[in-house]
Formats: sequence, C-alpha cells, structure tokens
Amino acid sequence: METGAAIAQIRQACKTIGAELMRIHPAVPGLGNKEVQDELYKTLFEITKQVEVIKKRLAKLETGGETPDL
Repeated sequence: METGAAIAQIRQACKTIGAELMRIHPAVPGLGNKEVQDELYKTLFEITKQVEVIKKRLAKLETGGETPDL
C-alpha cells in the first residue's frame, strides 16, 4: 500500500472511531452507576487522546516532519 493511501485509510478509521466514541458518551448516564460511569468517562477520554496522537503522527509524516531512515 502506498503511503498516501495508508494515511487516508488510517485517517478515515480515526474519524469513524471518534464518531463512535461520541455515540457512547451520552449513553453513559443511563447506566445508573456512578463508579462505572466515572471509569467509562476516564477510559473514553484516554481512547480519544490516543486517537489524537495517531492523527498528529500522521500529520507530521505528511509534512515530512518524520521521514523513515532509508
């Protein structure tokens, strides 16, 4: 797979993951368990942060900020 296509595929997956995480968030209060809710909110936040790390790494790769050694 060519680099541009790989970046596009990963970027689309990140977009999909973000959209699905946003669907989970409003359902959490319906669980009715404060301890579980708090843990889920923390976990959702961590997942979101990691997806953002992926997106930033892709942006650096695209701009030539990180080129692999040949």
